[in-house]
Amino acid sequence: MIISARGLRKDFTVNRKVGRFRRERHVVSAVDGVDLSVERGEMLGYIGPNGAGKSTTLKMLTGVLTPSGGEVTVCGLAPVAKRTTLARRIGVVFGQRSQLWWDLPLAESFSLLRHIYRVPDSDHAARLKMCSQLLALDEFIETPVRQLSLGQRMRGELTAALLHGPEVLFLDEPTIGLDVLSKQAVRDFLAGVATRGDTTVVLTTHDLADIEKLCRRLVVIDHGRVVHDGTVDELHARYRSRRVIVADLDTPWPDGLTLPGADVTSVTADGHRVTLALDGATAGEVVAALAGAVPLRDLSVQEPEIEDVIAKLYRS
Repeated sequence: MIISARGLRKDFTVNRKVGRFRRERHVVSAVDGVDLSVERGEMLGYIGPNGAGKSTTLKMLTGVLTPSGGEVTVCGLAPVAKRTTLARRIGVVFGQRSQLWWDLPLAESFSLLRHIYRVPDSDHAARLKMCSQLLALDEFIETPVRQLSLGQRMRGELTAALLHGPEVLFLDEPTIGLDVLSKQAVRDFLAGVATRGDTTVVLTTHDLADIEKLCRRLVVIDHGRVVHDGTVDELHARYRSRRVIVADLDTPWPDGLTLPGADVTSVTADGHRVTLALDGATAGEVVAALAGAVPLRDLSVQEPEIEDVIAKLYRS
C-alpha cells in the first residue's frame, strides 16, 4: 500500500461575527475522517465540489498541512515528519502554481531541478527524452517560461514533476484552462504513465472527462467525507444511469407504443424523433424491436453522462 489514511481530519478555526461587536470562534472540518488506501501503480480520481476537501487532503498527503487527527503514510513515511525525504519520492502539479523559474528557459529549469533532486545525469537525460517525445517539448524547450502558453507550461510542469522518478504523482487540476489540443496531449501522456504502472497517480479535477478517460477507480468526497469509492461503472449502477437510444423516424411515433426493456423518455412535437432509455434489455434487442415497429431513418446509442450521475450524487 503506497498511500494509507485512516480517520484523516483537518480542522480550521474561523471567527464569525455575533452581533455588532462580538466574534465567536468556530471549528470547521475541511476533511472529516477520510479513509483512503491506494495501491502502487494505481491511477485514482479524487473528486468533489468546491470546498469538499480535495486540495486539503492532497496538502496533508504531501506534508504541506499537518492533520488534526487520524493516521496517514505515503511511501511508508509520515508526510509532515519526513517531508524532506518524502519530497524526493513524490511529484506534485498544482494547476495554479508553478515549480518552474519564470525568467529561465524551460531547459534550464529542468537542469536546476536535476541538481535539487540530485538525479544522476543518465536517469535525468532518459526521462527528459521520454517526456520531450510524448509531450512535444522540443519546439519550446529553449523558451523562457514567462513566454509559454498555458498548455506549454503545463506540459513543462508535468515533465518537471516526473524528472526525479517519483513513486507517487499528485495532480490538482492539471488541465484547468487548457485548450482542447493541450488537454488531449496531457491526457494521452498521463494514460501512458498509467500504462507503465511504475508511478501511482492521484488526480483531482472538475473536468470529469479526465476521470472517464484516465481513472479506473473514483473516490468522491463531499463535506470532507468520502461518499463513493469504486469504479465509474459502479457509480452509474448505484444511480441507475442508463444508456439511451435516439431514433429518427420516417413516420410519427405511434401513440401508446411501448417496447420491452426500454422506456420512452421523450418524443418531439412532430413525432419524428424518439428517445428511449434502456431498462433491462440490450441496445441490440431494443433496436431490433424498434426496427420491427416503426420505419427508421437513423439512430444513435448514447452512453450515460458522468456529469449527470455526479450531480445526482452531490444532490443526495
